[in-house]
Amino acid sequence: MSAKFRTEKDSLGPLQVPADAYYGVQAARAVANFPISGMRAHPALILAYVHIKRAAAVTNCKLGMLDEPRRDAIVKAADLVLKDAAKLLKSDPQAVERSGNLLDQWVIDVYQAGAGTSFNMNTNEVLANLANEKYARKAADKVRGSYSFVHPNDHVNMAQSTNDTMPTGIRLSNLMILPDTLAALDLLEGELRKKGREFDKVITTGRTHLQDATPVTLGQVFTAFADCLKKARGRIVDAAKQLAILGLGGTAVGTGMNSHPDYSREVAMQLALQLGQSIGIRLGTAANKVEMHNSLADQLQFSSALRSLAVDLGRIANDLRLLSSGPTSGIGEINLPPVQPGSSIMPGKVNPVMLEMFNMVCYNVIGLDSAICGCAQAGQYQLNVMMPIVAWDLLHMQSILTTSMTVVAERCVRGITANEEQCRKYFEASMGLATVLNPLIGYAAAAEIVKHAVKSGTPIMDEVRAARKADGSPLLTEAQIRKAFDPQKLTQPGFLKLEDEAKPKAARRSPSTGTAAKRGTAKKK
Repeated sequence: MSAKFRTEKDSLGPLQVPADAYYGVQAARAVANFPISGMRAHPALILAYVHIKRAAAVTNCKLGMLDEPRRDAIVKAADLVLKDAAKLLKSDPQAVERSGNLLDQWVIDVYQAGAGTSFNMNTNEVLANLANEKYARKAADKVRGSYSFVHPNDHVNMAQSTNDTMPTGIRLSNLMILPDTLAALDLLEGELRKKGREFDKVITTGRTHLQDATPVTLGQVFTAFADCLKKARGRIVDAAKQLAILGLGGTAVGTGMNSHPDYSREVAMQLALQLGQSIGIRLGTAANKVEMHNSLADQLQFSSALRSLAVDLGRIANDLRLLSSGPTSGIGEINLPPVQPGSSIMPGKVNPVMLEMFNMVCYNVIGLDSAICGCAQAGQYQLNVMMPIVAWDLLHMQSILTTSMTVVAERCVRGITANEEQCRKYFEASMGLATVLNPLIGYAAAAEIVKHAVKSGTPIMDEVRAARKADGSPLLTEAQIRKAFDPQKLTQPGFLKLEDEAKPKAARRSPSTGTAAKRGTAKKK
């Protein structure tokens, strides 16, 4: 062996491992086997897994299965990693740069051996080597790869299997970053709600089928966006509650072989103690751990809740892009804050880049959910071997939703302004205004007014002013028109009621003529 390597052995034989690595022979084999994407485990998964190993050591010692010196060594080694993991999560949630941090010892690609055995052993080996080097009393025990004091399988992995620790790691990791996700969601909802209040009096036309519809205020539009996100938050929290039910103690197939009868309950309590209030949801233990091993339905439900959020966010982003389209040939009802030049060839062009980015995030999340759905269906008998990519996809989709919601709230929604003049123009020109005439002159007669207005390019209110009864008098008086087309009343529940004596008699369909009113020849505006 050269000075840069040490030799370790496993059941397949000896293998050279980098001398300065805290990981061992099984992780080294996995690195050689899976050079697929260059992506490594999300730091939240590492954080969750190390918490599991720490809690297991404490619990096994409490139950008389592990001696105190080894417990203390494993716990202290875990604490070293947890400190680095927490630091990295705070500064770099996506963990792009890990050099100089203990998390750089988790070296296996996210596309790896089924169920996550490679990742589990990577964790066991790192903690064992750290425990031995830092806390073993004998010099010979401190040598990396010796495992004579703390062994990866016998001590760090005691009463555990990849098959119960990996699904638990997935659950805990998503719960650990859930507070950040909810905070970002609350921020975006809050900014949209502020705009709802700010634009409460800005009236414009509604649009259905991409055509004119009845009036609406921009405030109602933005408040609807906010309420949509509030409902999405509830779905995420409900799904997260199912993630808090843990299957630790099931070991290989859910039956609990090689674990103490009280281990499952005690380790869940220890994890709750370690995590404190950081996840905001009470942890529990599953009654049927065989089911917990072979089903990823809870993870899929959480993924689906994130997908549902992404669908709503993508729709909102699309609406905002369309409403801001222009500046001279689009809708132009709102103005987005300019954040960067939009074209390398067209001077002065500014694009809705924050919302375009948001759409890409949402489409990616929807795709990741589809992948998770396929993986969840792939479980066979007592195990689902697709867990490693489910872990990555769930954390990735949650992370990119969290960061994108934050930047869109701060760098886009917060700076949106209304183009009130343009909104008023659309309101007055909308063919949807004719809907208010239904109780007055009937649907058919109102439709005739719309038909003529579209053909002549005349606003609805001017068409109504020009319309005449059979006797040549105005269909509606100017006072009635102003009352009928009061902007604020048009965006609230109710229908127009005029005094009986003021109702236009010619607005009723005549059996002899079949028409509601005759159009005057007044000059159109």
